Amino acid sequence: MTAAQPRKTILVADDDPHIQAVLEARLVSAGYEVILAADGREALDILAGTSVDLVISDIRMPGLNGLELQASLEKTAPKLPIIFLTAYGSIQDAVKAIKSGAVDYLTKPFEGRELLDKVSRALAKSGHGPSFSASASSGDGAMWQTTSPRMLELARMVEKVAQRDVNVLLLGESGTGKERIAQLIHALSPRRDQPLVVVDCGSTPATLLESELFGHVKGSFTHAVRDKKGLMEEANKGTLFLDEIGNISTEMQVRLLRFLENHRIRRIGDTREIAVDCRVIAATNSDLAQDVAEGSFREDLYYRLRVVTINVPPLRERKEDIPLLAEHFAQTYCNQQGMDPVRLPRETVDFMLEYSWPGNIRELKNAVEAGIVLCQGGVLTPQDLQVAPAAAKVPQVQGALSLDESEKLAIIRALEKSNWVQKDAAPLLGVSRRALNYKIQKYEIAIPTRRKAAKP
Repeated sequence: MTAAQPRKTILVADDDPHIQAVLEARLVSAGYEVILAADGREALDILAGTSVDLVISDIRMPGLNGLELQASLEKTAPKLPIIFLTAYGSIQDAVKAIKSGAVDYLTKPFEGRELLDKVSRALAKSGHGPSFSASASSGDGAMWQTTSPRMLELARMVEKVAQRDVNVLLLGESGTGKERIAQLIHALSPRRDQPLVVVDCGSTPATLLESELFGHVKGSFTHAVRDKKGLMEEANKGTLFLDEIGNISTEMQVRLLRFLENHRIRRIGDTREIAVDCRVIAATNSDLAQDVAEGSFREDLYYRLRVVTINVPPLRERKEDIPLLAEHFAQTYCNQQGMDPVRLPRETVDFMLEYSWPGNIRELKNAVEAGIVLCQGGVLTPQDLQVAPAAAKVPQVQGALSLDESEKLAIIRALEKSNWVQKDAAPLLGVSRRALNYKIQKYEIAIPTRRKAAKP
């Protein structure tokens, strides 16, 4: 196995703690190491003993400002790229700095995606190579909170495959992040500026999937009141992602095979063929090789789809990443909800490492977010996570709970925290008010007619 690729390190110099926190959260979630400095002088002190790949600096800071920092670095580290942060009134300063050597600048306030795009380009331009971790912003940066050799090897494989216009088959259990990887392959590919069209073959009824994929012409069946372009046409020049490909019917397998052979489709009820140029990425959590052996999946289609196969490991096989992921999910959720940070004590982390996570990253994320809703005093305990007790060694203070019972308990706790006001409880649970109302009726949760007076 090849050696793990080190993360890129970025030095952030800014005298505003809020801007520091925003930059750190964005960059860390994309997989970078971040070092913070309050001004140019502190940045120079750090650089004297630490190697970094990129500097992000405010232009106007007390003491040594950004322009003075750049002037010093031109003498000591002329190849080190710099991105400047600037308020509207100092754009001229930023333009001047760029002409004298800075790579780029960002105007405050800035979008997170814009930041990560500029960072990725700056690293590539400086000769530090393409930044895989920044590109992960196209999906979910949490995927790459990793020190796992298997995930780092997978990351390198994704970078290679993305540049080659070949079909890809993603294999992995439910919740491992196959769709995120498909998004990343598209984002790193030459087709990145064209559509990525996602088709869930598992949830689309077989009777509708053909029309959804290939489209139809007016009058081709009872409810075809107008021509409809199919999702394959929508993906022209871009990427078509077929999730849960193992669920498609035998008839659909034949049509898909024909398309992969000649890249032409025919809408339902039409006589003419339409050329479609799209890359196909397919994913499944089933054993397609076994399905081929049993005769339920066409062998020729299987080999057409799996020009390159990427196996996505389950979370239980990359346990070293669980603490990183849990902290990331907790920090992200608290920031989104405007909550104070929640602490994960050692016993909770140990429990997470013991648990098998059959739902993988998706289950971990949901468990952490639900646990934050349930926890008391800003400390997330193993009992707050409400995961299936059979899969972990944990004392169940309330006995074994079914999924419905766990969900009902989470809803009641959220309602209690929000003084039984549904519009306030819904954001705590990460659902819409309408969805919460449905759950309250489903579980027959009684809302008190007299609520406690709100605390001052």
